Amino acid sequence: MRNGLVLFTSDRGITPAELAVAAEERGFDTIYVPEHTHMPIKRQALHPTGGEELPDDRYTRTLDPWISLATAAAVTSKIRLSTAVALPVESDPITLAKQIATLDHLSGGRVTIGAGFGWNVDELQDHHVPPNKRRTVLREYVEAMRSLWTEEEASYDGEYVSFGLSWAYPKPVQAHIPLVIGAGGGPKTFEWIARTADGWMTTPIEQGIGAKADDLRAAWKDAGRTGEPEIHVLIAMKPSPDDLAEWAAAGTTDLIWGVPDKPADEVIAYLDRLAGRLGLG
Repeated sequence: MRNGLVLFTSDRGITPAELAVAAEERGFDTIYVPEHTHMPIKRQALHPTGGEELPDDRYTRTLDPWISLATAAAVTSKIRLSTAVALPVESDPITLAKQIATLDHLSGGRVTIGAGFGWNVDELQDHHVPPNKRRTVLREYVEAMRSLWTEEEASYDGEYVSFGLSWAYPKPVQAHIPLVIGAGGGPKTFEWIARTADGWMTTPIEQGIGAKADDLRAAWKDAGRTGEPEIHVLIAMKPSPDDLAEWAAAGTTDLIWGVPDKPADEVIAYLDRLAGRLGLG
């Protein structure tokens, strides 16, 4: 299993670039950053943990994910650059396709997209995304961006995204930028992944990952997909040996360890301890 780090970025503490350098030096495989464009003060949506209140104020302070990853790309050469999770439907799809292609081009092909449907429906509505259509909107965004990334003369005609024949460069270095969907594991999510994405990222409160991984593979097979889906486990608490064994048996490809938005020296000391426990370096 690969080992990644997720930094809930904010305008305080270690920067994404500092974390990326330290993580690459210690043998971690990927860094992940989140996305929220803004946080409506009046909010009907419950947090994914079920609470009416946000767990902390970092939700109001997140940095732009693609700029954050670009700063990390500039000072590293190997570590992969990902999101946990980005919200593509809150951006213009043509502009976002350009941003991601540029990042993949300049980083030498290191981008993986971790995307969500968007739990905060109030945030989505400010971007004129109908909450009950967010999965459809995201599918159209993904299909349209892949057209721009892979076709010499790209076009797309959907309900929410539409543009005529166009040239769009740069093309990504990767022939196929991986897309992993972060959402609660269930039939609707797994059917969406099997049709459109390359893997699943668990939520922090996910239970029964082994059984759900089997359900994902069944949906994958039903959709006629070959190979195996990626499974990224987002770790919310210190795992036991039994947890690690379960995740390995489930076919987990990536473990994602949380990093606090604290000063760089504190975070780097934590990375040293974590890398030691994982046998990295």
